[in-house]
Order: sequence, then structure tokens, then C-alpha cells
Amino acid sequence: MIEALFTFDFIRYSFISGLIVGLIAPLLGAFIVVRRLSLIADALSHISLGGITFGLYITSLTGLVINPLISGVVFSVLGALGIEKMRTAYKNFSEISIPIIMSLGIALSVIFLSLSNGFNQDLFGYLFGSISAVTKGDLILISIIGVVVVTFIILLYKEMFLLSFDEEYSEVMKINRFIHIIFIVLVALVISASMRIVGILLVSAMMTLPVAAAIRITSSFKQLIFVSILFGELSVISGLFLGFHLDISPGGTIVLVALVILALTFLVKKVGVGQSDRAREL
Repeated sequence: MIEALFTFDFIRYSFISGLIVGLIAPLLGAFIVVRRLSLIADALSHISLGGITFGLYITSLTGLVINPLISGVVFSVLGALGIEKMRTAYKNFSEISIPIIMSLGIALSVIFLSLSNGFNQDLFGYLFGSISAVTKGDLILISIIGVVVVTFIILLYKEMFLLSFDEEYSEVMKINRFIHIIFIVLVALVISASMRIVGILLVSAMMTLPVAAAIRITSSFKQLIFVSILFGELSVISGLFLGFHLDISPGGTIVLVALVILALTFLVKKVGVGQSDRAREL
């Protein structure tokens, strides 16, 4: 794969895109997991699928080439705003907004997929990720999303940290509701950026598995973010390498590597606890 990086543009585009995804997905995933909003990623990935199938349908209907990634971003952001609106409307039952948006995404996907004459290879790449499908335009869009996400996290870290650990206190401190909206829109953007590499059906795993592994071995939030990103990058690089050499969609291999890392953290923790118990007995 190293030789291919210097030979084939699409391999280079996939690798760079993967590095960006490996950074921003666990970075924002740390905030999502701490806020116990992991299912939001699933809801927004399904509404993104609705956007992608809409783009494919318009292309098949009119012949006008629309980048499905862009329509996926638009639908994902609109879905994020919809979730935030419903969380406000159903204040005591805010979690109900997630299955509503997820159902909408699935319904739209089925409708547009049926109208565009069914399943095709392009859609397969969006569902499970693809090394060969990442274009220069996709890379540019993913890079822009990466810069936007990292910039907002740096600028609003204090507010998002407070929002993640104590939402009620953040309201007392008059943290603007606009921060909530920014946060969920950032989640939508990360999902849209990740689906080209990992695939829509597995993108939520990329945002949660590295964080789940990092939680096992870290003791502070900043450590959690750093180790999550480390595990995310390791998963992406290893998964892309395996996907390339096995000639399979990289989404599955990336998530499988992330699961192996998670399993290893359980093993390390268990061994560490066992050694501590024996040391106390001595």
C-alpha cells in the first residue's frame, strides 16, 4: 500500500481522508459518549443515507451530476437541527427525537432508492466505505469539514466541556443554546465526512469504539480525547491497509480493528487488576 500511495491518486485521497476521519470522529465522539448521546450518530447517519439516495435519484432522473456527499451533508445538518428542535419541544422526553429522525432517514432512503431503480455500486460504497471511490472533491470537502470541526472544538472547548458533564449547570451559567446547535451540527458534519471511508452503517462505531476503549485506560477528559484519537488513527490506518490488501470495503476492517483494540483494553485492565490483587496478597 505504501507504493500505491505514491502511484495512485485515489489511494492517496483515501489515506488522507482516513487520517482526517481518524482525528475528528473520536474527537467529537468523546463529547458524544460523555453526554450519553451515542445514538444520535446512528440517527444522523440514517438521515445522511436519505440525502445520498436523494442525490443518486436526482442524478438518475435528470442526468445532472450531484455529489451525493454534498446532499448527505445537507440532509445530515437538517436532521441535526431537527433533533435539537425536538429535544427542546419534548424537554422531558428528549430521547424520543432520535428514533423520529432515524425513522425519517430510513423512510426517505427506501423511497428514493425505489425511485432510482434500486441498489447500485455507488450506494454500496457509501454504505460500507470504499477505498477507490474517494475523489479529489471528496477529499477537499472532508478536509474543510475537518478544519471546521477542530476549529470549533478549540474555540468552544470550555463551553462544550461544561455542556457535556453538567447540562443543567451550563444552563445556570447561561451557556447559549446556540452552543447546543453548533455541537449537533458538528456531529452531522463528522458523520458526513466519515461515511466515504467507513460507510454510513458503521460510522457511529468510528465515533464511539475508540472512545469506549480509551475510557478503560484513562483518568481525565483530556487524556480520553488524546487516547481516543490515537486509537482512531490506528484503526483507520490498519483498516485501510487490510482493506486494500484483502480487496474488501475498508469500513468493516476499520471497525474490526477498533473492536480488537477495545478487547485488548479489557484484557490489559483485567491483567492489571489481577497483578494488583496478587501484590496486595504478598
